[in-house]
Amino acid sequence: MHPTLADVVRALEGFYPPSTAQSWDQVGLVSGDLDQPVTRVHFAVDPTLAVIDEARSLGADLLVTHHPLLLRGIHSVATSTAKGASVTALVVHDIALWVAHTNADVAEPGVNDALAAACGLTDVAPLATVEGQPLGRVGELPAPISLAEFTTALYAALPASAGGIRVAGPPDARVQRVAVMGGAGDDMFDHVRAAGADVFVTADLRHHPVLEAREEARGGTPYLVDAGHWATESLWLAGAAQRLETALAEAHPAASRVETHISTLRTDPWTFVVGAEPPGGTS
Repeated sequence: MHPTLADVVRALEGFYPPSTAQSWDQVGLVSGDLDQPVTRVHFAVDPTLAVIDEARSLGADLLVTHHPLLLRGIHSVATSTAKGASVTALVVHDIALWVAHTNADVAEPGVNDALAAACGLTDVAPLATVEGQPLGRVGELPAPISLAEFTTALYAALPASAGGIRVAGPPDARVQRVAVMGGAGDDMFDHVRAAGADVFVTADLRHHPVLEAREEARGGTPYLVDAGHWATESLWLAGAAQRLETALAEAHPAASRVETHISTLRTDPWTFVVGAEPPGGTS
C-alpha cells in the first residue's frame, strides 16, 4: 500500500504552505487525482515537455517543480501549444503536478537557504520581509576573501550551466557579508544595501538596474553576481526530496516507501557563451 496523492500534498504543504506564496504567484496542485497512489515523485525546477517526458519514463506519479506551469492565464490546452501539450501529457500519463514557487523561496529551509549554504554563509537571516514573508537571505563568510575567490568557489558549488557567472565589481575587492536571492532579484537592491551586504548573489540581472546600482555604489559595495536563474534554484531540489521521503516514512510507517528522483535535465534555456572575459578582463 502506498500513500495517496492527498497524503503527499499534505506533507508538501506542511513544508511550503501555499498561503506563504506571494500574491501574484500560482502554486499548489495543478493536475492529478488526490485519491491516486504515489510510488515515485520526480523533482525539477521547470515543468518543461522534456521534464514531463523524463517523469513519465521513470514511472513517476507526481512531478514537483519550482516554477509554475500556468503562471499566466491561458485559454486553450490544445496540443498545438507547448502549454497545452504539457497539460495533455500530464493528464494522459496520470502524472500529478504540484508547484512550490515563492512559498519554497520563503520557507526555512527553502530555496534561499540552499543558495546561502552553497555560498558558505553562516549567521544566516532573512534579507527582507515582503508581504509578511521572509524573502532572500543574508549571512557572513567565515573570513573576508576576494570577490574573484568568492565567485570562483560559488561557480564550483553550483550545477554547471552554459552562462557561468557574471560579476559586477573588481576581482580583488574584499567581501564577507553576502546577500542571496535565488532566481530573479534585481528588485531587491534597496534591501541589499540596507543589510550592509558586500555582495549580492541572484540572477536575471538586467542592464539598467545593474548599471544604476553600480553608479549608486560609486564603484564600492554591494558588488553584484548573476549566477543564473536555473542554477541558483536547482540546489533546493535534493533537500526537498529528502524531506518528503522522511516525512512520508514517519507519517505512514506501514506504507510502502515512496521513491524520489531529481531531474538530470538542465532546463536553463541558454546553451553556450561566446567571448566571456575571465576575472581581471582579457589578457
